[in-house]
Amino acid sequence: QVQLVESGGGLVQPGGSLRLSCAASGSISRYNAMEWYRQAPGKQRDLVATITSDGSTNYVDSVKGRFTISRDNAKNTVYLQMNSLKPEDTAVYYCNAVHLVRPGLRRNYWGQGTQVTVSS
Repeated sequence: QVQLVESGGGLVQPGGSLRLSCAASGSISRYNAMEWYRQAPGKQRDLVATITSDGSTNYVDSVKGRFTISRDNAKNTVYLQMNSLKPEDTAVYYCNAVHLVRPGLRRNYWGQGTQVTVSS
C-alpha cells in the first residue's frame, strides 16, 4: 500500500501563491489517477484537481486558471501550484491515489493532509 505525504501548506495572504507536494512511497505511475482534494472546517471533502496516468488534467470550476496539477513520475511526486489564492481556498488539502479495480470500483489511498490558510 502506497504512503502519501503532503507538504507545502502554510499561511499566505490573498493573491499569493503556494506549491503543494505529494510524495509517494512507491511508483505513482501504477495508479490510474492522482487527485487533490480539500476540506474546509465543517464542510465535506471536495475534489479540486485530477491528473491521470496519461497526463490529462481536470479542475473544479472555482480553481480553473489559478491552480495547476502536475506530476513527476521519476520523483514519484504530484504537485499543486496554487496562484491568486483567495480566503475561500482555506482548507486542509489532501492527496489521493486512485486504483481502478474494475468498472465502478475504485480504491483510494489518502495522505494525511496539509493546511492552507489564506488570510491577511
